[in-house]
Amino acid sequence: MAKRLNSTQSKGGSWLAVLAWLCALALLGAMLLMGAAGPAYRWEFIELSSAFNLLRTGVYAATAAVVLSVLLLLASMIQRRWGTGLVAIVVMLATVALLYSPWQQWQRAQQVPAIHDITTDMQTPPTFEALRGAREAAPNAVDYPGEATARQQQAAYPNVQPLTVAVPIETVLSAAQAEVEASGWRISAITENTIEATATTLWFGFEDDVVIRLTEQPNSVRVDMRSASRLGASDIGTNALRIETFLNALRERLE
Repeated sequence: MAKRLNSTQSKGGSWLAVLAWLCALALLGAMLLMGAAGPAYRWEFIELSSAFNLLRTGVYAATAAVVLSVLLLLASMIQRRWGTGLVAIVVMLATVALLYSPWQQWQRAQQVPAIHDITTDMQTPPTFEALRGAREAAPNAVDYPGEATARQQQAAYPNVQPLTVAVPIETVLSAAQAEVEASGWRISAITENTIEATATTLWFGFEDDVVIRLTEQPNSVRVDMRSASRLGASDIGTNALRIETFLNALRERLE
């Protein structure tokens, strides 16, 4: 009887060990697929559609890791195998952490309009001059999309507003250039009242173009800004956040 019980426990332990390895392998596969998608596209090894396929496959692998780890945890509790139970918990926590950022981006995409060109001045938006050629070669238009985009922006991003400061225009231009450089953007041109630059996202290397325009007013300078993606129908709020962050930082710098 004792030999039969030991044999059953041994078989159960072996089965749980195999399941634990499957959990770990599924998690590892998800990490590799999702982690490689951005750099592979950025370094031009694959097309964007292939990069998104890698992401999608990685999410499927992560989902499999969660399902397997739940089964492993339940089986470990039944068999009272606390070692494999710990493996299941670690895999579940690691998978949740891995999926948190994509899930957050997906949630954000559901909440914001599918627009990619944001500006503080929707009546006479700042124009791209030095970057016109680069934008004409990209999928998204070089000119501001117009009234439909403006209405959606007003509803979704009411805090995107111009900055007005009682500082000489030369000082504002110098501070804006310093802030652009601090942000790590690639400057294309600087005139007496404009700065054009390109911001590159860290993971996928998407390029968003920025133009900053200064307008002298009685006793003040108005700072307008436009940030537009070269690729994609929706920027998931990236350009609006970039403008708000930059203008807040510029205000602090000038103060």
